[in-house]
Parts: sequence; C-alpha cells; structure tokens
Amino acid sequence: MLADVLAVATVVGRTWLVSPDPVAGATWIPDPGGGQGAAVEAALREIGAGPVLVVNSDLPCVTADDLQALASAASPAIAPAEDGTTNALGLPDALLFAPLYGVGSAERFRAHFERSVFVDRPGLRDDVDTLADLECLAERCGPNTRAALVSV
Repeated sequence: MLADVLAVATVVGRTWLVSPDPVAGATWIPDPGGGQGAAVEAALREIGAGPVLVVNSDLPCVTADDLQALASAASPAIAPAEDGTTNALGLPDALLFAPLYGVGSAERFRAHFERSVFVDRPGLRDDVDTLADLECLAERCGPNTRAALVSV
C-alpha cells in the first residue's frame, strides 16, 4: 500500500516519508516514535511553514486527482475515514497542524480549524484497517497492492 501511495504522491509534488527506515521515492524523516501525531509533527518541523498534504499510507486506492482535490481546497481540508478517523489533511500552512488523531479525529480537526472542508472521495475515504477492508478494495487498489494480494 505504501508503494502505491508514494507513487501517487510523487506525481503530485515533493514527498517526505516518516518511517523507521528510508524508503526509495521519498525524502526520509526518521520516525520519532510516539504514534501518528508525533510522526506528522516531526515531518512538519522538517518541512517548515507553507502548504502541505498529510496522507496516511493505508490508502491503496488514492489517485493524483484525489490529492489534487485535497490540495485545491480553499481552506484546511480533511479527508475522513468512514469510521470518523482522519486519512489525510490538506493544510494551507503546516503551522496549522495539531496532533488530534484517533477515534473521532475528523470532527476534532474540523473543530480545530477556524474554517475547514471535508473532502469525500473514495480514494481518500477507503482506508485499510483489516484484511477484509483490503479484500473489499482489491479491484480498485494500485498495482503494488494488487501484486501483493496475488502473492498472498
């Protein structure tokens, strides 16, 4: 899934990745530990002020058009998952970020930003939390995820 998200993200713009180890195709930022909020904060400190997209790695169906929709929103954009968590953010300035992830985070992000919009697109909404989720999305997944599914 990560390879598919990275392939799409690099088409849209410069791409950074927070992970324990470097991954080809993105500028690496070492994972500081402490969960998703801490990882995003570490990345945004490195990247600095300005517009940024924050995209989770469990979106195997995301497209460049999805990311462009997130980036072109007039105010902070939130891509909620069906379970109310947050799959991606489009921020006009990285300094707007607050680590609000977890259950109900999409609404917490909405409350945090003075004005915001929800971007509801299947490629941004359909995340993978279980094998069953992945199996339901298999036909729409990017090529790397489909190849991995075939080998399972």
